[in-house]
Amino acid sequence: MAELDSRAAQLRHQRAHLPELAEITSLETERTALTDQVRDARIVVDDLTVEQTKADREVEQVKTRRERDRNRMDTGQVTNPKDLERMQHELVSLERRITTLEDAELEVMEALEEAQQVLDGLGIRAEDIDARLAELVSARDDKQASFDASLQEVGAARGPATEGMPEDLMALYERLREQKGIGAALLRARQCGGCNMTLDASELSRIRSAPADEVIRCEECQRILVRTDESGL
Repeated sequence: MAELDSRAAQLRHQRAHLPELAEITSLETERTALTDQVRDARIVVDDLTVEQTKADREVEQVKTRRERDRNRMDTGQVTNPKDLERMQHELVSLERRITTLEDAELEVMEALEEAQQVLDGLGIRAEDIDARLAELVSARDDKQASFDASLQEVGAARGPATEGMPEDLMALYERLREQKGIGAALLRARQCGGCNMTLDASELSRIRSAPADEVIRCEECQRILVRTDESGL
């Protein structure tokens, strides 16, 4: 029974400490942070897109005005010398304004391109994480299912192993198992299998002379000692 319980404890420990679990936790943390980064990067892209649309519109508006004035001058719609001089000055101002606006437009376009690259990179990383998480979750589920099957087998074998066990001894064993993880241990080669302490000669002599049905406990860890032909008695 102690061997079965020890085996079950090992299985539960292994199930709870699968290598996939740590990586899943790490990737889930990164994925959560990445979601926030994607959101922030998308806001930047959206804001710059609006800014570029505005800049494009402003450039087109000034260019339209320039073309209108040029057309009026080229078609002779303006004949008054003062009006012509004024429009020529205005055209020069419009050209400077267009240059300034196009420079600003270019800056926005470059910023938008960089922001989009950042967003695309975050999206690729998110896809990679999602794919890796899917692999890890699948592997985790398969391994956990295998451990669960083994635990069921151990549990099924434990019932017959407890048959005929005195209630007070079972109660002691269960209490020790709850406290120490292992309630009983083999006494092998004069050593306790629970705490690995080697028993001295006087203790071995006491155990050797004790009745076969007496419950023997380790002086160091208090676990129940199971005597066998290999105990060194």
